[in-house]
Amino acid sequence: MCDSCFLPFKLHYAEMKKLATGDFVQSDVISAGGHLWSIRCYPRGKGEMDDDDSDSDDEDEVAADYLAIYLRHMTNARGIKVIFEAFVMDKNGEPSTSHARRVVHFFSSKVSKSLGWSRFLKRRNLESRYVVDGWVTIVCGVIVVPDGDHLTVPPSDIGSQLGRLLDCADDGSDVSFIVDRTTFAAHRAVLAARSPVFKVELFGPMAEASMSHIPLEDIAPATFKVFLRFIYTDILPEDDKLEFGDDGDSPVEMYKHLLAVADRYAVDRLKLMCAKKLWDNVSADTVAETLSYAETYSCAELKTKCIAFFAEDKNFREAVLTDGFVALVQKFPGIIAELRKKAKD
Repeated sequence: MCDSCFLPFKLHYAEMKKLATGDFVQSDVISAGGHLWSIRCYPRGKGEMDDDDSDSDDEDEVAADYLAIYLRHMTNARGIKVIFEAFVMDKNGEPSTSHARRVVHFFSSKVSKSLGWSRFLKRRNLESRYVVDGWVTIVCGVIVVPDGDHLTVPPSDIGSQLGRLLDCADDGSDVSFIVDRTTFAAHRAVLAARSPVFKVELFGPMAEASMSHIPLEDIAPATFKVFLRFIYTDILPEDDKLEFGDDGDSPVEMYKHLLAVADRYAVDRLKLMCAKKLWDNVSADTVAETLSYAETYSCAELKTKCIAFFAEDKNFREAVLTDGFVALVQKFPGIIAELRKKAKD
């Protein structure tokens, strides 16, 4: 099994410009595969070619015109196969496809201590494409491959990696949300990458783009906590792991609130996951209320299922006697015509 570690490396753009060629910024020491590693970034170029440099770029360009980045092996052990990858986050909060590198390397001797790229990114492209609130973010990954003749690619664990980033958000966050006196720290780039609504709010012309603390209305802390965890990990907790707070005392109530939040921020996968949870719990007693949620939050898939459920005569005769049905037709009078049409089909 491969062992890996991913590190978001943040560089202050104004401070970078003060450095001389050959000066570097070094990350904290990280651990992967039982070995210690660190990342070195040379914002104004390394100044010399490293014997283990992984570049194959044109030598005619001056290396000092580029930002260089290297992985340093801090342990004396030899015979280590490692995958090193790095990419820079653009102004839209998304990984750059034009500045992403990956290399596989075998550390076979004590001389071989580093690998990377002396021409990772042209410095003149930094400010226009990659500086966000004065910072440049480069995400570096170290994957240590076990001994063997075959290179085994581990399953993606980006969800757990980003989950740990959320757990440590207080140390590196650049935005926080105030929800009913509870503060949630987060990262603008992650939110923008996962939600087009967050992207517009946090990087567009809206007031939130310049706010470090954003108050949220019409959402409970327990709901936002689950929503934020999903944004980072793409996973919902098991029903018995949900914390309800003021959002009700059952998973179904939580999924109703999450459906609303998913619609609000256009997180479509979460919206469908909540719709499935609600559908799995539909009965004649609850179908009218569930249909009302589907109509309110524009969930066509859930609405279609609920109307088909209503079309069965036994279900209809029971459902029309519920308070939920009365509330449904009062809020959406046109739904009666849709139910009749489905019953005739």
